[in-house]
Amino acid sequence: MDERAPGRLLATPSWLVGQTAVQSRRIIGAAFAAAEASGYHYRLLLSLAEFGPASQATLGRRTGIDRSDVVAALNELSTAGYVDREIDPDDRRRNIITLTAAGRRQLERLDRFVEAAQEELFAPLSAAERGQLTRLLARVVEHHAQAD
Repeated sequence: MDERAPGRLLATPSWLVGQTAVQSRRIIGAAFAAAEASGYHYRLLLSLAEFGPASQATLGRRTGIDRSDVVAALNELSTAGYVDREIDPDDRRRNIITLTAAGRRQLERLDRFVEAAQEELFAPLSAAERGQLTRLLARVVEHHAQAD
């Protein structure tokens, strides 16, 4: 019995991106599980490392994480000592989140897990092809982000 997808599907970029996303979620999920972390942790730590201290709401917008999930993930990161939470002196209703030195080390550790997952997922592609794919996908994402 032939288990291949129909040729027209294999020639449809949206279907291929979807199938790649399925594999990506499986591989990156396993990497984060091995690191005893989550994708939310990684995204939040990345945002803090790149942009500096931020409110919980800003972190949610920057990372695309729902507000309640941001709070839960930040609670976990705070308990582990990876972030500090302080009341915003300009708006006492708001918390400002800051990356700690331990959080920077954790981000560096998670980067290694993510890099290994990228290597596994994109093993069939050369470095130049990976770069080209990344640039093309970034263009598609940016186009639709601007349209929203």
